Amino acid sequence: MATQAEKGPAVGELRVLSLGAGVQSTVLALMAADGHLPHLDGAIFADTGWEPQRVYDHLDRLEKVLAQAGIPLYRVSNGNLRRDAVDPAHRYASIPYFVRNPDGSHGMGRRQCTHEYKLKPITRKVRELLGAAPPHYRRVPKGRRAEQWIGFSVDEIHRVSEAGVSYITRRYPLLDLGMDRGACQRWLAARGWQVAKSSCIGCPYHGNRQWRELRDDNPDEWADAVAFDRLIRKGGARGLPLNGRAYLHRSRVPLEQAPIDHITRAERRELETDRHNLAEDGDPDGCSPYGCRSGMPVNDPDP
Repeated sequence: MATQAEKGPAVGELRVLSLGAGVQSTVLALMAADGHLPHLDGAIFADTGWEPQRVYDHLDRLEKVLAQAGIPLYRVSNGNLRRDAVDPAHRYASIPYFVRNPDGSHGMGRRQCTHEYKLKPITRKVRELLGAAPPHYRRVPKGRRAEQWIGFSVDEIHRVSEAGVSYITRRYPLLDLGMDRGACQRWLAARGWQVAKSSCIGCPYHGNRQWRELRDDNPDEWADAVAFDRLIRKGGARGLPLNGRAYLHRSRVPLEQAPIDHITRAERRELETDRHNLAEDGDPDGCSPYGCRSGMPVNDPDP
């Protein structure tokens, strides 16, 4: 019996990959390029404008492989997240900052940045590819649909969800293949690809390991994150002023002072009870636009 990925798209459909440029979506892109999975009509990467340089370098390499296989890589954008977040003239999208309230209690900002800078531009591009008219690409012609691949592996099955719009059907080929993240990493390594987790330079979902790598391996990007952290103490340019103070690091201290080099007692207790150490490894779902356990759900794209 054919799997979802092996079934061809129906008449009037396109097959596209939502390319986050991380481990799992890279596996899907390469499998489609080498014929292990069916051909793609395109791969769509949403650029927040604040990706690490290694992500852009990885995309450049991947784009060449996809082009040789006749698969276009579309880079779409809804603005520069870093610039927009501190621009008083720009529409504000909430970032999930860690907040220390005046009474010492803790809070966290709502997550709207993924919806604004990832999901919306990807979905808009899908509508464009399906024949929606410019300049806003809002109305998809009748009978046109997209089969949209998303790189959730079997250890992420809890994140699977429906698209919420009639013109997109989501497919999860890694589930059909029975591959978890470890299997994806081994598959990539065997073919000479080393792929890191994809996220913005100053993403609050970073774990200490990612912050250390940024500081030790990419000092310019670390300095950028530290500078941004100082700018968001009151929550952003046009967000409602916070009574407390906002930070990028979960310790709720300035990033350059954050305890990223050691595990605290609380973190050690967490590690003893949970195989995923949130402080060290970061949020397991990160900023994927398609299924999260943290922040604001972003399952239903705007038209």
